[in-house]
Amino acid sequence: MFRNAGPDGLTIGAFSSSVIGLSLLRESGVMYDVDKFFYLGSPESDSHLVFYTRRDAGLGNLEKLRSASGVKVGARPVGHSAYIASRFFAYFLGLNEPKFIPGYAAPELDIALLRGEVDARANTATSVWKRNPDWVEKGLMDFHAILEVPKGLKHERFGHLPEIENFAKSEKEVRLLALARTLRLTGSPYILPPGTPKDRVEILQEAACKTFKDSDFHREYRKVVGDDASPMLPEELTKVIQDTPRNAELIEWFKTFSGPAPLPSR
Repeated sequence: MFRNAGPDGLTIGAFSSSVIGLSLLRESGVMYDVDKFFYLGSPESDSHLVFYTRRDAGLGNLEKLRSASGVKVGARPVGHSAYIASRFFAYFLGLNEPKFIPGYAAPELDIALLRGEVDARANTATSVWKRNPDWVEKGLMDFHAILEVPKGLKHERFGHLPEIENFAKSEKEVRLLALARTLRLTGSPYILPPGTPKDRVEILQEAACKTFKDSDFHREYRKVVGDDASPMLPEELTKVIQDTPRNAELIEWFKTFSGPAPLPSR
């Protein structure tokens, strides 16, 4: 899309949020510039994350969670967004020498929790509620905190949980969370290649806006995806990407959470 697609408005790219994130984080091998694409918006932007422990681990509140040593935190492979989220929660909630156990697939991690192989995990709120509603309704898990994406939007089931930013101790930590939110907020964006004529960009952006506001689109989206759409319109998505914190020191700090090294000290 960056180098080869004709800039004539006839080719539209469908990205995952990771394509945006890899560029913003200045990862090696990235040969494109996300600031040069034209954005048509994204059908999804809500992506809340929650952190929870199995009830029989006896970690029912933050005081118990923080006083326990070596809590086993199950996670997806190193570098996966859910792995990074688990380390963010452990850091901001102040867990005492947590032990991260990565490499699970999502269904495997559910089983590991139930078997007691791990004590805790981070997951999207939607996944928990859709896949394991009994964990909420029957109290099989203790839920401790939430990362709101976007910030300020309360989840219907987990809106009572403390927001992770409440545990930030500095403006630097707030900016770190702002970066983490953006990497999830971009959802699955549709884009046009660099150099697309302004008039064609405007026509397609207007069409995208009409689509995302159409009740038929929302009905069909829910039928196919099994969840409600949470569209981000072109202008808003463009601004989110442009406003993402890009300080080199902040980006390197973020990368310590995505890798295998111990969590940084506070």
